[in-house]
Amino acid sequence: MQVLQYWSGDERGQKAPGNVNNFPIAIPVGTQTVHSVGAGWAAKLKGTKQISAVYFGEGATSKGDFHEAMNFAGVFNVPVVFICENNQYAISVPRKKQTHADTIAQKAIAYGFEGIQVDGMDIFAVYKAMKEAVEKAKAGKGPTLIECFTYRMCDHSTSDDASKYRSKEELEQWTKKDSIDRLEKYMRKKGLLDDKYKESVLNKSKDIVEKAVTEFEKLPPADPKDIFKYVFAEMTQQQKEEMEELFGE
Repeated sequence: MQVLQYWSGDERGQKAPGNVNNFPIAIPVGTQTVHSVGAGWAAKLKGTKQISAVYFGEGATSKGDFHEAMNFAGVFNVPVVFICENNQYAISVPRKKQTHADTIAQKAIAYGFEGIQVDGMDIFAVYKAMKEAVEKAKAGKGPTLIECFTYRMCDHSTSDDASKYRSKEELEQWTKKDSIDRLEKYMRKKGLLDDKYKESVLNKSKDIVEKAVTEFEKLPPADPKDIFKYVFAEMTQQQKEEMEELFGE
């Protein structure tokens, strides 16, 4: 429900439940890498076994924040896992125009830690790489950069038209590698999935979504004063004056 709340423009949806260790959604490209390293560094200073994981697209690797985060993580042996979802396009810019490096994974070499490229369309390959990276970080052996070599099947956003910068043939080739189709074929082969079970899962999922939508639509609107009250821990004098001017209080 909170995801629906956030994407409807209600910032209260940004607050993760108490039992979920998620940072707020990061809209600027690449800045989340620095935040993640900071969280990992804090965990290390506290002596806990917690690790930090951060996801970003290959376009983010062209931003300075990414390199600052990688360098800090390498120098201070921070327990963090960098996961790059290399889907070949940073909106309309192809990966080959992002960097002349042969892979995204090899960028980790410059910062003194391991980088690995995996088939991002293979759920088992991604799971294995992530599991090993997490275990390594928890053991105090430092960060890992995982490049998931994958593909964006749809448009980047509702304002995007991917047909303007990539060919129909290219899309067709990648569609044959679709990760969901591959997993379904594997599960059917192993006797883990049949039409009846698939239908039951789809129906259950639809029910969960419909319930969340119903609950979301019943939520009271946010208080407009929140735009002043929750910028800082304590309101500044200027904010107090602005709120009084706007609301007459």
